[in-house]
Amino acid sequence: MKRAIILVLDSLGLGASADANKYDNVGADTLGHIAEHCAAEKCNNEHRQGPLNIPNLQRWGLAAAATDSRGKTLPVLQNIEAEGAYGYAREVSVGKDTPSGHWEICGLPVPLEWGSFPDQENCFPQSLLQQLISQGQIDGTLANKHASGTQVLEEFGEQHMNTGFPICYTSADSVFQIAAHEETFGLQRLYDLCEVAKRLVDPLNITRVIARPFIGTNSANFERSANRRDLTTPPTGPTLLDHIQAAGASVVSVGKIGDIFSQQGVSYTVKAKDNMGLVDELLRQMDKVKEGLLFVNLVDFDTKYGHRRDVLGYALALADFDKRLPEIEAKLNSNDLVLVTADHGCDPTWQGSDHTREHVPVVFYGTNIKNNNLGERSSFADMGQTIAQYLDVEPLAYGEACHLG
Repeated sequence: MKRAIILVLDSLGLGASADANKYDNVGADTLGHIAEHCAAEKCNNEHRQGPLNIPNLQRWGLAAAATDSRGKTLPVLQNIEAEGAYGYAREVSVGKDTPSGHWEICGLPVPLEWGSFPDQENCFPQSLLQQLISQGQIDGTLANKHASGTQVLEEFGEQHMNTGFPICYTSADSVFQIAAHEETFGLQRLYDLCEVAKRLVDPLNITRVIARPFIGTNSANFERSANRRDLTTPPTGPTLLDHIQAAGASVVSVGKIGDIFSQQGVSYTVKAKDNMGLVDELLRQMDKVKEGLLFVNLVDFDTKYGHRRDVLGYALALADFDKRLPEIEAKLNSNDLVLVTADHGCDPTWQGSDHTREHVPVVFYGTNIKNNNLGERSSFADMGQTIAQYLDVEPLAYGEACHLG
């Protein structure tokens, strides 16, 4: 079997989709607004100056895809012609969350709306929190609100260390998040508490419970550790991952992919603390695994920069990742296919801290892939169907394969 690599640049949207009005996201444009801020010299500091500089991603086809998606040229440092096949995709699934985006990429759209906790304050039912306290053997909880991960640590981190009460918060997504100090509360205790929480929120159709361990001694130096764990509702049907495994090949999760699919269709997982560490792990797996699928989620784009509305940080992270692409290229075999995409948007210039409903990149690259405009794809599932066809595994139930030329 050949080998495919999926690189999910988590939250790198390419402009608001046609149905963005349903999500109050008309005008959102993650990559476009980052590039515009850079071009306007709003992202200058000692580490970067001027327009966004991502020459390797441009060469693969990202800028061309963004230009077509947003209907105007992406203002980057230099004009570089695309070598890969490029386009953009709109989402069929309802929502703008991580599981729906990843599942749809792999051929399983989610047509029904997940449950959520819409109230900004006191968002969790008291009955749910009381059950969590009783069954989780804790004395109380903190927060009970919509917030970003850094915000709750600044606001409640020290109180958590003084009381031992875990920090429970959410967002517009279908998620229940619990933050606790890795040492004073205990990592395994946090994982066990999240198992309890997942059982309790399942009847509410909440798709994920996320353990958010953190370290540090006070609000000035609290930071989330690399030991995040996502407890996700399993996919409701077979995905690209299952089809590849059924054909006898490996599916390697690099980062949180295994958690997103509840380990269904995953051979094994490797993790790292940040984007650069995940690229390092990918390079190691490329030396080890020569057929099947290497599936990577680069989560920092979303958690560290999108949700925190950090335009400068996002721009720096894109440039850092771009510099690593030649290392990936150097390890590509003649029969490798690489996909660069995203699971949703998270425009760092947008109000609030939630995801944004946007198109995502569809960029295929490989030594045998020719420059080809794939246009607008009607579902993220077209990407998974393309990979299924390329690897010669059973076709997916959804999606139309792209013609790579």
